[in-house]
Parts: sequence; structure tokens; C-alpha cells
Amino acid sequence: MNGPLAGLRVVEIAGLGPTPFAAMTLADMGAEVIRIARPGARHLLGLDYDILNRGRGFIELDLKAPEGREVARRLILKADALIEGMRPGAMERLGFGPEDFPGNPRLVYGRMTGWGQEGPLAKTAGHDIGYIALTGALHAIGPEETPVAPLNLLGDFGGGGIYLAFGIVCGMLEAQRSGKGQVVDAAITDGVAHLMAMIRGMAAAGQWQDRRESNILDGAAPYYAVYRCKCGGHMAVGAIEPQFWAELLSRLGLDPAALPDRADRANWPALRDMLAQRFAVRTRDEWTAVFDGSDACAAPVLTIAEAPTHPHNAARGTYVEHQGMVQPAPAPRLSRTPGTIAGASQVEPLDPAEVLARWGA
Repeated sequence: MNGPLAGLRVVEIAGLGPTPFAAMTLADMGAEVIRIARPGARHLLGLDYDILNRGRGFIELDLKAPEGREVARRLILKADALIEGMRPGAMERLGFGPEDFPGNPRLVYGRMTGWGQEGPLAKTAGHDIGYIALTGALHAIGPEETPVAPLNLLGDFGGGGIYLAFGIVCGMLEAQRSGKGQVVDAAITDGVAHLMAMIRGMAAAGQWQDRRESNILDGAAPYYAVYRCKCGGHMAVGAIEPQFWAELLSRLGLDPAALPDRADRANWPALRDMLAQRFAVRTRDEWTAVFDGSDACAAPVLTIAEAPTHPHNAARGTYVEHQGMVQPAPAPRLSRTPGTIAGASQVEPLDPAEVLARWGA
């Protein structure tokens, strides 16, 4: 294994969404991650297509059976970290709680939940959309009439998986100094609330209205919005700074002197209509050519299929082909110890005896 986390070992209890995303992120950066999956478990996507399971092998164990628990326990005693995403108390009932591994005092115990390990909602079911609803984030996204769910990117992955991975790395780093592990309580609600720090600050300063399509970053401002083109495609505009706005207008062929003052919010609807009419006269690809290489902060809204072939993404290698499927490359990029995708099979389970031997368990 290569990467900055090479030499570190992680046991992952198979789960959905944020837990495999965190494990994938750690594996991309060089950690050796072994996923423990339930024998015969149905898979949401099919193992061939689940990018979140890449770069690490898995073994099948029944954690309700003594033999399965014994293998899992031996691996955890040799691990630097554990990842689990069950409801609070479930791991304790299996005899796999944070207090059940005194023989591994350096173990960083990563727990991923929506609501956290305690609180009135801790033991209730939930999904991304509910978690972001409780933080105020969902209320701020979408048109004035109804909030729009931003896929499950904001909760599961932004506020969940990445915070879990970050917490685990923090815990392992500290354990190298202290020799002691700790529990990482990664709640999606906590993570999303943390992501909302700037917006909450703007609200406190009176610079954010608690109403959708009324603010600089929610699509209301003419200089930070999405516009429909002649072909039905769209262009995304983020020309916040005056110099970028000036470049945008120049490329659009609009005279700034003939436009209402954008500093007056009362003029925003009229300005948006003017820009919308202008964008509607050309196709998305035509506008892309007009803005190419400029500081107008205008970009084509690409589809999932189109994104990997965009010249910038292609030049940077933002997407790679791994095991016959195009997928995002490891991120972020490190200059000396970059992350890579390991070649472990995603469809064939490993032999538990082989893993135990390799780990010295």
C-alpha cells in the first residue's frame, strides 16, 4: 500500500453510505482496510458497481456466531481503527463496544450515525434528508416554494463520511503520541451543522435572510445563479466580485451602464431576467466557448456522463478507470505520498485465515 496512511490497519463493519465512503477515503490514502460483511447479504447496487467499496478486500463473517465473532475480535485487536455505523447499543450487544477491547488500548473506535450516540433521537431511524432538515441546511436550499434535497451529498458524505474519516485520522495521530485510542462520535447532524458555519455567521450579521431565493448564494442574486440556454442546457454563473461581474457582462455583450445597480437587491429580479434572456439566445456549448479561459466565473452544467471528458477534468485526471469503471480519483492530492486505488477485488471475499496470518492475529 502507498499513501500517507500506509501501515495503518482499519476494520470496517459493512454498512451503507457514509461508513463505506469513510473507509474508501482511508483506503485511497493507503490504509489497509478489511471490511467485514454479513454472509449472503443483499447488496444495493451489486458489488461490481459500488465504487464506495473500492480499494479494499472483505471477508464474510456472521457476527452472531461464535466463530465469526472470534475472527472479528482477533482482527480488531490488531487494528488501529474500527468503523461501524449501527444504531447506538447494537455493537455493545454483540460484545464489540468500545470497552470490549482492553487488549488494544490504541484502538480508535469510529462510530457513524445520523443523530449521534445520545440525544432524544439517537435510537431512531433516519436518512440524509431528515438529518439536514434538522440543521437548517435543507430549509436554505431550493426555490422559494419548496426546499430541494441536494442528493445525499450534504448529509451522508459531506457531514457524515468525511467527518468520520477526519475524526479517525485525528484519533490515530493522537494515539501515536499518547498510546491511547478514543471513540469518534461522528453524527451527520453535527457535521452538517459544522458545514453551515459561514451561513450561520452571515445570518447573525444580518446578511442572510431565512427565506429561500433571497440571498447571495441561494440563486437569488443575478451574479450567482443558473441560466437556461437555447438548447435546454444550463450555465452556472458565480461572478460575485465586481471585476468578474464586469467580465461576465462583457462576454455576454451587455452594457453595464444600461443595467440596474446590482447592489440594490430590489433590482435582482430584473437583472436575472435580462441575463436569462441573453443566455437563451445561444446553446450551452456556444456559451462555454465564449467564456472559455476567462475570469467571468461561468461554467457549463455538465451531466454525470459528461464530467469525466471535460478538458480540465481530463487534464488533471480527476476521474480514472478502475476495474472497468470510470470513477473519481482519490482526493485530495498529496505531492510526496499521493493516494491510489488499491487493486483488491470488490466481488470475491478474502480468506479469513489469510487475513489473520497477514495481520499477525
